[in-house]
Amino acid sequence: MLAANAARGGHGMLNVISGVWALLVGIVLIMLGNGMHFTLIGLRGGIEGFSAAELAVVTSGYFVGFLSGARMTPALIQRVGHVRVFAALGSFMSAGLIAYTLVAEPWAWTILRILLGFCMSGIYVTAESWLNNASTNETRGKVLSAYMIAQTLGIICAQGLLTLGDAAGAGLFIGASILVSVSFAPILLSVAPAPAVEVARPMSLWALFRGSPLGTVGIFLLGGVYATQSGMAAVFGSQIGMSASEIAFFVAMLFAGALVFQYPIGWLSDRFDRRRVIMGTAAMGAMACGAGWVAVGDVPGLEALGLWPLMGAALLAGGMTTPLYALLLAYTNDYLPNEDMAAASGGLIFISGLGAILGPLVVGWAMQTGGPEAFWLVLGASFAAMAVYAAYRMTRRQSSVTAEETESYLGVLPTASVVAVEAAGVWAAEQAEAERAEAEAETELRGAA
Repeated sequence: MLAANAARGGHGMLNVISGVWALLVGIVLIMLGNGMHFTLIGLRGGIEGFSAAELAVVTSGYFVGFLSGARMTPALIQRVGHVRVFAALGSFMSAGLIAYTLVAEPWAWTILRILLGFCMSGIYVTAESWLNNASTNETRGKVLSAYMIAQTLGIICAQGLLTLGDAAGAGLFIGASILVSVSFAPILLSVAPAPAVEVARPMSLWALFRGSPLGTVGIFLLGGVYATQSGMAAVFGSQIGMSASEIAFFVAMLFAGALVFQYPIGWLSDRFDRRRVIMGTAAMGAMACGAGWVAVGDVPGLEALGLWPLMGAALLAGGMTTPLYALLLAYTNDYLPNEDMAAASGGLIFISGLGAILGPLVVGWAMQTGGPEAFWLVLGASFAAMAVYAAYRMTRRQSSVTAEETESYLGVLPTASVVAVEAAGVWAAEQAEAERAEAEAETELRGAA
C-alpha cells in the first residue's frame, strides 16, 4: 500500500515537473544573467574607481526597485496580463544590462539598478504565480523547493561564467543580457495557462511586530545581511585585491552555503524551540563573520593558507543567511492564524526590503571610513544583534507553540515574492496539520490495541 502510494506520488510529481520544466529552465537562465550582473557591478565599479559608499548606493538602488516592483507588479498583471508584463520586464532588464557599459557614472548605475530591481521583482511575482498555479497541495512543497534550488544554482553557476571574460570590457554585460533575453523563450512559448494574481493588502508593521517581535526585527536585520552579501561582497573582494576569479569564487561560496545548511537547519527547526534555533544560527553567522574579519587581518600563520579561511567564512556566513530567513518566516507563521498569513507575507517582505535598502548603505559607509574589513564587522554585528534579541525574547514570552505544533519548515529565499512566501506558508500550515492528524490517528490505534 505504501509502495503504491509512493509510486503514485512520484508519478504525480513527475507530471507537475513536466508542466513547469520550461519555467525552471527559464529561471536558471535568468539567475545566470542576474547573478553575473550583481558581481559585475562590484568588479567594474572597482575598475572605474567608484568608492565603497558610491557602490553601496548603487546596490541599494536594486532593492528600492525590487520593493517597488513587489507592490506594483500585481496591479500591472491584472491590467494587461502575465505574458505582456513578463515580456516587457524582460525587455527592459535585457536593455538595462547592456546600458551599464554606456555610462560609467554612479548616478546612472543607480537608476539602472532601480530599473533592474523593479524588473526582477515583477519577474518573480509572475513566475511564482505560474509555479503555484501548476502545483497541488501534495506537490507544492517539492515544487517550491525545486524552484529555490534552481535559483540558487543559477546564481552559483553565474560566478563561473564571470571567469570567461574581462569585467573591464562590455562582453560580460552583453553575455548577461543575452542569457536574460533567451530565458524568456521557454517560458513564453510554453502552454501553461496564466493564473490570476491576487495579493492581499500587507499587514501593518505595528500589527506584525505585536504578533511576532522576533520575526519582525529578525527579518529586517536579515534583509540587510542578504543585500550586503549579494551586492557588496564583490566590492569587498575588489578592495582587498582579489582577482576577478577569486571574487567570483568568494561570491559563489556565500550562496553555496545556503544549499549546504538549508536542510540541517530546517530539520532542527521542526524539532526544537525555533527561537533557540534562530539564536544559534545567528550566533554561528556572527562567528563566521568574526572569522572572516580575522582572515583579512595580518594574523601570523594564516598567510600560508591563502584565501581558504576567507572562503570558509563566506560558506558558513552565507549558509546561515538564507535558512535564517525561512526560519524567521516559519516562526512568525507559528503565531498567526491561517487567514492572516497572506497579509503577514506582504508585511514581512516590505520589512525585509527596508532592511535590504539600508544594509548596503551602512556597510558602504563603514567600508569607506574603516576599510574593507568593515564588511565583516557590520555583517557580524547584524547577526549578533539578532542572536541577542532572540535570547531577550525568550525571557519576555514563554513559547506557546511546542515543537510538535509548529508549522512545517520550507526553504524560501530572501528574494522570493509575496506569492511564493504566501504559498510556502499555506503549504507549511497544511502539512503540519496533516502530520498532527496522522500522529493523533496513530495514537488512537495504539490505544485501541
